[in-house]
Amino acid sequence: MNMTSSAIICIALSQLLLLLANANDVHPTKGFISLPFNTSFYHIQKPYDKRVDQRYSFKNGVHKLWVFANDKPHTRTSKTKPRTEIAIQGYGYSSGMWQFQGDAYVPKGTSGVCIMQVFGANAPYATTLMLRVYNGALMNYKFSVLVPDIYDRWFRLNVIHDVDANKVMVYIDGELKLKVKGRGGASHAFKCGVYAQDRDSVRMESRWKNIKVLRQST
Repeated sequence: MNMTSSAIICIALSQLLLLLANANDVHPTKGFISLPFNTSFYHIQKPYDKRVDQRYSFKNGVHKLWVFANDKPHTRTSKTKPRTEIAIQGYGYSSGMWQFQGDAYVPKGTSGVCIMQVFGANAPYATTLMLRVYNGALMNYKFSVLVPDIYDRWFRLNVIHDVDANKVMVYIDGELKLKVKGRGGASHAFKCGVYAQDRDSVRMESRWKNIKVLRQST
């Protein structure tokens, strides 16, 4: 085989590998339609004794949410830990395929906190998915590490919940990081922000922009 033939084969193989890579590079939002997202569809859950502006701000397109470990829960009767969350209850769903998309930022020092959840599940669970941060690691609950160091940078989060197939997929910056079974439940909703869990830091904060709720197109 001469040099020219070898070069042609190498080029052909390179093009084939590129085509295969592009074929597998499916954007998470492909096949979904983006729905309107404004304050008609969400509200801020925050410590019941604080004003919204004491734990939340929206400036230059960025939602900033923070909470302290010694804050009150979001209602007087709740037994849960403190939170400041964007609760997207205007898009509650019970069937079909739904998706949350948003750009998130978690400052260094925030730990022991849920930054995004798919609310709703069969008992004894309350949630189908929780994305938590522990010492900089982004985790699925406390089961597995999705990204070892998420601090101090913006990242794109896509969460797809296929209710009928009972599965959940999580993409970080377009890369599939998690695919797990769902937990059932009669109804669901997306939430993002900060919700204290275990070994929570004194102050917890996350920031969000470009939030979208999407539904599979029919």
